Amino acid sequence: MRRRDLAGLVAALPGTPESFLLTANGWVPNNARLPVLLYRGVMSGAGEIETLLRRNQWEPQWRNGVYPFHHYHSTAHEVLGFASGEARILLGGPLPGGREVTVRAGDIAVLPCGTGHCLVDSSSGFLVVGAYGLGQSWDLCRGAPTDVQTRTMAKLPFPAADPVHGAGGPLTKLWKG
Repeated sequence: MRRRDLAGLVAALPGTPESFLLTANGWVPNNARLPVLLYRGVMSGAGEIETLLRRNQWEPQWRNGVYPFHHYHSTAHEVLGFASGEARILLGGPLPGGREVTVRAGDIAVLPCGTGHCLVDSSSGFLVVGAYGLGQSWDLCRGAPTDVQTRTMAKLPFPAADPVHGAGGPLTKLWKG
C-alpha cells in the first residue's frame, strides 16, 4: 500500500476504542490500572496492519493465531491485529472473571502487560498480527507472576503512540501515567 493511500485510510479510521479494565482473576494478574482497548473495523490484511503498526511505533513480530490456553506477557504490552477470519477470545482469565469478546478481520486489540488471553474458537483462515511496543520483547507466562514479574509489569514504560492513531491517539490519553 502506498504511503499516500495509507494516510487517507488512517484519516478515516474509527476514533474511540471500546475500553475496559480487568482485575486480577485467580493466577492471571491482568492490569487494573491500564484498560484493554478494542478498535473495531480498522483495516484487514496482514501487510496493511503491519504497515500501520510500524508507522505508529509498534513492532510486528509474528503472524499466527492466539494460543488456546490462558497466558499473559509480563515484559511487553501487546497489540493483536486481526488480519482475517473471526474468533472468540477470552480476555482476563477464565469465566466468570474473564470477558469473552468476538473479533473479526479489521479489529485491533491492545492488551496491557499482564492481561490474560486465550482462544476459545476461530473460523478457518483466522490470522493475527502480533506487535509490541518498541524495544519490548514478549515472554509467555502461564502461572501466577513472581515478585520479579510483578515489579517488571509495574515499571514497564508506556508505548510512545497509539497503534491505530499514533501520537496523541486514544491510548496516550487512556493510559496516562
